[in-house]
Amino acid sequence: MGDPKRKRKKYETPTQKWNKARIEQERTIMKEYGLRNKREIWKTQSILRKFTTQAKRLTRTTGKQRELEEKQMMEKLKKLGLFNTITTLENVLGLTINNILDRRLQTIVFKKGMASSPNQARQFITHGHICIGDKKVSVPSYLVPTEEESGIKYKETSSIAKESHPETSKLKKVKKQIENKETSKIPRKEKNEKRR
Repeated sequence: MGDPKRKRKKYETPTQKWNKARIEQERTIMKEYGLRNKREIWKTQSILRKFTTQAKRLTRTTGKQRELEEKQMMEKLKKLGLFNTITTLENVLGLTINNILDRRLQTIVFKKGMASSPNQARQFITHGHICIGDKKVSVPSYLVPTEEESGIKYKETSSIAKESHPETSKLKKVKKQIENKETSKIPRKEKNEKRR
């Protein structure tokens, strides 16, 4: 069973340590998502690997147990926001690391316009400025379920939540930029329908 005090690794390191293509890909992912180190990428890859290995195993089996496990896995993926509707096991094999990184608290805080960069979002979370509902969450890698996403806000006692804080005016500008980008992505037909 092992020593309960001893922490075990929750990830696997790459087999080829000096693969240039992988190193470049990891570097771009770290910049895009504001990750602290490559260990966070490897942890996310291990989460993705668990889902894909389970999906591969389920495609080979048949029976009631398979249906039960497939239903449970699809519900979990739907709850995490990786799929909007219940889909097939083949779609699970099509998941990428970016799909899981998009569900991190750090990424969602940045995309909601609550921080001006992914690194600042990480700082706000670790310093205890962000809460989900009434509960403070200080883990940037927390995978946010879809039902909790609307409850992300600044902690009431946080200095950033106050209008007098110098960062709030910058964050309002960031929110406007994000809203403008989202409206520019909408096709022209939908824009005309919204105006009516």
